[in-house]
Amino acid sequence: MTDDPTNQSATRTFYDTVAADYAERFGNELDTNVLGRALLGAFAEQVRAADLGPVADLGCGQGRVTAYLASLGVDAFGVDLSPGMIAQGRRTYPDLRFEVGSMTGLDLADASLGGVLAWYSIIHTPADRLPLVLAEFHRVLAPGGQLLLAFQSGGEVRQVEWPTLPVSLDFLRWTPERITELLGQAGFTVTARLVREPSGQEKVPQAHLLAEKPARG
Repeated sequence: MTDDPTNQSATRTFYDTVAADYAERFGNELDTNVLGRALLGAFAEQVRAADLGPVADLGCGQGRVTAYLASLGVDAFGVDLSPGMIAQGRRTYPDLRFEVGSMTGLDLADASLGGVLAWYSIIHTPADRLPLVLAEFHRVLAPGGQLLLAFQSGGEVRQVEWPTLPVSLDFLRWTPERITELLGQAGFTVTARLVREPSGQEKVPQAHLLAEKPARG
């Protein structure tokens, strides 16, 4: 699968630049996200019950959600485009596995995973490349494997400037209906959907979709 050098370079540069500052701002985000933790718990329970392989946290950042899954008894590892973020994850969670990689070309065998988590990591993927990313998720999941997506709900692109550093990046907001449609086209079956209202510093609703790669008949 081909890469998108321009978009990926911008994303990598942004997160490499903010990596040291990121944990201070968002490191405890799950502590107050009750519904998010509940969904991660349900995802973890389904993955453990199916016992089809490990879970890849794709776009893992500094690994806080990877570590949370591990605390729930899941064999989880993280992959991120940013070497800076991966370095932070390895320092913070030395017992977990973190690798630099791209969601458009994962260095993973076909049907090798029991679960894929994309926790706010499709938000920098251009619209024309999102079907390729979802197809890659489908490729690496075993039949019966679980996929959990989280993303900001909406239909626009917002350029975000980091408050303390001279970098900015486009953040794409998706409607749950559009992502559900693309998941169906990629071969997934959506099994649950949650959209919650914004809280704290959030500006828009937050969407979560749980999907499954159908088992072979």
